[in-house]
Amino acid sequence: MDGRRTPVPRRDALRAAAGTLLTATAAAGCARDTPSRPAATADELRARPARKAHGPAAAPRRFPGQPVQIAHGSRSRPRVALTFHGQGDPVLARAVLAEAERAGARVTVLAVGSWLDEHPGMARRILDGGHDLGNHTQGHLDINAMDEARAYAEITGCAQRLRRLTGSIGTWFRPSRAQFATPLVQDLARRAGYPHVLSYDVDSLDFTSPGVPAVTRKVAGELRNGSVVSLHFGYRDTVAALPLLLTEIDRRQLRAVTTTELLT
Repeated sequence: MDGRRTPVPRRDALRAAAGTLLTATAAAGCARDTPSRPAATADELRARPARKAHGPAAAPRRFPGQPVQIAHGSRSRPRVALTFHGQGDPVLARAVLAEAERAGARVTVLAVGSWLDEHPGMARRILDGGHDLGNHTQGHLDINAMDEARAYAEITGCAQRLRRLTGSIGTWFRPSRAQFATPLVQDLARRAGYPHVLSYDVDSLDFTSPGVPAVTRKVAGELRNGSVVSLHFGYRDTVAALPLLLTEIDRRQLRAVTTTELLT
């Protein structure tokens, strides 16, 4: 689904932790039938933002000291951002959001404009859960391979739909089918109103449907302070792996926050 990735080095200690986690998972036979994590505590529920049924969503903002293209947050703070490419079966998307909220986690969703055309209610559902909502182009094509006019239309097409549905063009822009945007696409994103392009430093490869153990092992092996993780709606492996990933995040005393929170 997304191409052109740069491998991220793994740390030996995290690889060992991930192996232990997946061994336990395999022994429990939970690759497809992973039970949900326990309900959030009263403190976690109080920490969640109040749901808002109306009002404009947050606009993009500039983060001083950050590059135009952001791949991770501070390595000194125990926070990570789980980011989801917004496309696919809305039933699976809602399951991901519900699981994250059950655990007291917040995520970032980069929505595809054509997906919002088909499922406009998902924009408000994401925001009402306290999550970030951003732009992942209109048609999810290889934006880096497009000419200037077509690439700009892909960015602004999705931005227009987000504005119509939420009152904002979304807090983030991420290029489609690429980990990193070309200099041209970065410039076009800024012209469209996005001060930064959101990349990532941990690729789950969940879109290849490798199975729950592989998704969990990949993320756990590379996760560290400040990581931005690339995940996808629309894949059952992702739904099943999420409780394991959230448990691992808790075990490492990390917090899963929105990308805006990660950089604030």
